[in-house]
Amino acid sequence: MIFLLQKTLIFTIPLLIVALAGMYAERSGIINIALDGIMIFGSFVGALAAYLLRRNPFFVDHNQLTFLICMLIAAIAGALFSLLLSFSAINLKADQTIGGTALNMLAPAVALFIIKVFFSKDMLEMEMAVDSTGKTRDFGYVILNEDMNAVGRVFFDKAYISTFIAIALFIVLSVWIYKTKTGLRLRACGEHPQAAASVGIDVNRMRYLGTTVSGALAGFGGYIYIATVANGTASGAVAGMGFLALAIMIFGNWKPLGIAFGALLFGFLKCLGVIYDQLSVTIDGKEVYFLKELNLPMYFYNLIPYVVVLIVLAFTSKKSRAPKAEGVPYEKGMR
Repeated sequence: MIFLLQKTLIFTIPLLIVALAGMYAERSGIINIALDGIMIFGSFVGALAAYLLRRNPFFVDHNQLTFLICMLIAAIAGALFSLLLSFSAINLKADQTIGGTALNMLAPAVALFIIKVFFSKDMLEMEMAVDSTGKTRDFGYVILNEDMNAVGRVFFDKAYISTFIAIALFIVLSVWIYKTKTGLRLRACGEHPQAAASVGIDVNRMRYLGTTVSGALAGFGGYIYIATVANGTASGAVAGMGFLALAIMIFGNWKPLGIAFGALLFGFLKCLGVIYDQLSVTIDGKEVYFLKELNLPMYFYNLIPYVVVLIVLAFTSKKSRAPKAEGVPYEKGMR
């Protein structure tokens, strides 16, 4: 049970932070379906930074510092990449859905192009120093005593430092968007930009801010995904986690608490497809691998999160309340 909860938390964190990224952009009035592409770009740049940094003996001996620097670099890369969406949506007033789709296609193409040209491999496997047990290397790991209680083991034993950073960011940014003047202005621009402009709020500036924060969080989430879930491999893909995060944002009704619940639910379902054959229960002193003994193909468990997404969205879409002005280009003369 402890193992299942630990793995669920690992899968939940990228979904949590990327769904929050989507909320920030859409609360400002910009539809950001480019989350998957921004995740790919941020994860690739972060992984490339890890690859280059670890050629220096200093960073080889300072794994945690390397991990922190790479997370920061991935966030910056995501923020810069999201400016393409901001410029097309705000300055050019282009269709935001098409712009986001273009970025989703551009990101893996750029990553694979760089891999082919500079590394001459079909897939660049970055040396991330991520050890599956966490015993021999400490890249991102916080290793504590296994004798602690169950709650402590789930959250702290062999946990990644990125988990604590992501949770802290989620809490701070959730409070910030609801409890600060800037957060109120940002949300106003996603609901009624003309009314916001009438009281002196720079709508375009707020939308740039929302999309840039969204890009930084998505890039950060993408790097967390490859470092914790994908075993340190950057191959130009994040297994559709960006699209799943979008669904979680809609499921959570563009609110942090709903997003947190949705991320936990889908993180569990996503985790199930990876560790289903390792789950067991003890019956009469004997370990029984109940899911493995069903003899279902692993693809069945991998499909579950996406099938559940379709079902959940079908039943909750009527109650969803998106920001009124999302996807609508701001025009000063409009009423």
